[in-house]
Amino acid sequence: MPYVMRSLPVSAQGIGENGRVTRADWVNTTHDWAGSVDREHLAQIRGDVGRYAPGGLLHLVQEVVAYPDDEAESSGRRGVCTITLHADGSITVVDDGRGTDTRVDEHGRPIKKPVMATQDLRFFEDPAAPLLPDGHPRRGMSVVAALSDRLTHTNRRLNGSWTQRYEYGVPVTDLDPVDSHGTTGTSVHFHSTYFGPVSVADLQACLDFRHLDIILSES
Repeated sequence: MPYVMRSLPVSAQGIGENGRVTRADWVNTTHDWAGSVDREHLAQIRGDVGRYAPGGLLHLVQEVVAYPDDEAESSGRRGVCTITLHADGSITVVDDGRGTDTRVDEHGRPIKKPVMATQDLRFFEDPAAPLLPDGHPRRGMSVVAALSDRLTHTNRRLNGSWTQRYEYGVPVTDLDPVDSHGTTGTSVHFHSTYFGPVSVADLQACLDFRHLDIILSES
């Protein structure tokens, strides 16, 4: 399915925090704003699963949780993260942060930071990347997306809320607006066929994140 970004009406523009005129002017901090999908990068991950997800499904969960932990630390607060294990083997990670950075480009289109489909510039190729609680290097959210046959990223910010679905890291739906419900934060619901299921007990042993209160549940 082609990837088509819907345009917002003029009244809904101005949601970006960058204050710049063109997308080319946006400063890259964690991901490259100029790109939306790096298929070569995603294929690289799938070609060496043992390197990029050495702890299996537990490692993927930690890659997701590391982002709200970062944000809680940077904002000087203690965040809350809920992890739900579903009967079909999928996992949902929900946090109470600000939501993934989403801006409006010069054409009035909402652009979400490409955390799922491009590499995290800080960690992916860095031999000194920080270690996750399982003792393996952090590589970034794209590892989770690349190894998931389905992933839904729902993103609620003060200036708008959107959801988008991916298959093996490639977006297969538009960035669709959703109700904010008066909250902010991010939800990542993913399912991977590369690994077997995990239990709540498995997760309890490997979720030592210093800036989060983590709630585990099953459904």
